[in-house]
Amino acid sequence: MDFSVTPSLAAHMEAASQLVQEQLIPLEPLLLSHDYPSLMEEIELVRQKVRELGLWAPHLPQSVGGMGLSLLAFAQLAERIGYSPLGHLAFGCQAPDAGNAELLLHVGSEAQQARYLAPLARGEIRSCFAMTERHLAGSNPVLMNSEAEFDGSHWHLNAHKWFTTAAEGAEFAIVMAKTEPEAARHQQASMLLVPMDSPGVSRLRNISVMGAEGYGPFSHAEMVFDDVTLPADAVLGRPGQGFALAQARLGPGRIHHCMRWLGLAQRAIDEMTRYLHQRAITADKVLGQQPLAQAMLSESVASLQAARWFVLHTAWQVDNGDFGQAKAAISMIKFHTANMLQQVVDNAVQMHGGLGITDDTILAFIYREERAARIYDGPDEVHKLSAAKQLLKAAQ
Repeated sequence: MDFSVTPSLAAHMEAASQLVQEQLIPLEPLLLSHDYPSLMEEIELVRQKVRELGLWAPHLPQSVGGMGLSLLAFAQLAERIGYSPLGHLAFGCQAPDAGNAELLLHVGSEAQQARYLAPLARGEIRSCFAMTERHLAGSNPVLMNSEAEFDGSHWHLNAHKWFTTAAEGAEFAIVMAKTEPEAARHQQASMLLVPMDSPGVSRLRNISVMGAEGYGPFSHAEMVFDDVTLPADAVLGRPGQGFALAQARLGPGRIHHCMRWLGLAQRAIDEMTRYLHQRAITADKVLGQQPLAQAMLSESVASLQAARWFVLHTAWQVDNGDFGQAKAAISMIKFHTANMLQQVVDNAVQMHGGLGITDDTILAFIYREERAARIYDGPDEVHKLSAAKQLLKAAQ
């Protein structure tokens, strides 16, 4: 296997790193102070520079305005982009838009692609994905109360969803609902394209996550779809294909998250390293001279390096069509990388002491927002069991 970086990719990575350092990190105080209107104005200016550098939408093919990178190349670039929590938004590859765009690209009709994919790929609109329901296990995507009935000409959707990321300000939602109640268990649900200005669509609230409600792409909403009338062609793919599409969407999405987490973990290590050099603990010693601090740093770097190679290897497997092996690997990198990130950020917070739990650094934001990494797109326990089943099956 070859993880080497081509000269063109190396140039892209260097340009991305420079832009993150010079343009995005200076905007993080706006994020930490919750000055979202000012932040979004500045992000739009950065997005223009990203486009000028030819770095827009690295996950999408050139036919729709993206860079057309392989998954392995995207993984290497995404770590640089993910060094700031603002990175993926600025580079046009943020969740849930990235996964929604890929769904539309692969199974959307020409009309759906023209209406939704084209402006989404250009970054002119945002989208959301409504699947999880409050009183049902989000780890089981076939378990839902949401329903949509077809009357011969229109769909009538009724659903109550929550943790619909980035719903505030989104142009449309992809909603999972049961449309084929008599079909086999995994063939009952469909994905429906729902304009957010449709009558009956309500955003009840942005859910407060560890004390922060967020805003726009940095929020998670509770949504109600009350007898929403949709045209016959609102179904993405075929009726009853929702579960299969969800699996196809979430697999690459999990790899995308892992790529981003690598960047955030590297950021936490860099913040910790700088602080260990600077923090005086006596008149003539700094924190970095303490053996316990040194051990915590080396453990963090080793954990990140192991996760990095695991993610790159999984991306390489997908690129080379080794889907049988990649299926188990995707589950394993999901829980392994999520746990690595949590431990590394926790180490960085601990080394910063009281400063680490304030919003004077980016660490508390990463800790607060990414603790959910071990839950969304499937909790640790589900992925451990899924990987084990695949490994046992392969060993037969």
